[in-house]
Amino acid sequence: MSSATTSPSDGWDATTRIGVVVPSADIGPEAELQAVAPDSVTIHASRIDFGGMLPGGHMVAEKIPQDPITAFVEPPAVDNAVKLLADSPLHALVLGFTSSSYVLGVDGENALYERLAPVTRGIPVTGTARAAVAGFRALGAERIAIVNPPWFDDKLSTQGQEYFEAQGFTVVHHGPVGLPSEQTAITPQNLSEWIRTTVADARPEAILVAGNGIRAVGTIRGLEDELGFHVLTANQAVLWHALHLAGAAAAAARVTDYGRLFRAVPKEA
Repeated sequence: MSSATTSPSDGWDATTRIGVVVPSADIGPEAELQAVAPDSVTIHASRIDFGGMLPGGHMVAEKIPQDPITAFVEPPAVDNAVKLLADSPLHALVLGFTSSSYVLGVDGENALYERLAPVTRGIPVTGTARAAVAGFRALGAERIAIVNPPWFDDKLSTQGQEYFEAQGFTVVHHGPVGLPSEQTAITPQNLSEWIRTTVADARPEAILVAGNGIRAVGTIRGLEDELGFHVLTANQAVLWHALHLAGAAAAAARVTDYGRLFRAVPKEA
């Protein structure tokens, strides 16, 4: 007499597959995206050589120079990385790199997405800044605060302010977080404490913890419960947006521990 048994998942039964382009030495986007994603979603990465980080995931300097940031989105590297990802049976693509959008500005970022369109096979593409804009609008937030990684300098942070102001938001706070400029030195606890003591008094309706390489998704639920405003982080926002672009709104709704954003629907797909 035989009895039916249930086999453990081998990952092939995923209903939504998200591709992400990341800097060569950065594991942050993949770690956070897979942590937040429901079981039906898998994450698949492609890497680009990035001169702002050393092998092993260390920063080349306390503040990232702008030249490597610009080089990250110049052809042919990012075009090739996106094409290779788009060759796979994916449902959405993500550029896991916030700072390039700041440097490019809104018009430059739009031009980048237009340039990539021919190699995506029609797969929708998003990135941190684009996803954050969609998230703020879906949540009805107009007064926002931008918390940048400690490896962003003041110029780059100001470029971020200009990006979001050009999208119609009022930026009530922006700046690099006052923590050590090293990925492993940042924890949800010390990042949350810095936001409580430095940003809360600006009374934003929502904040964005920018930078896909900063350890941030663990701050979301506690800060929203304690401080009341909406909390977006780079990897949370791109996953939420990518799922909706992929037509996987039901998967997005199953995310319950990473912020109110997952209960919101983009105003435009």
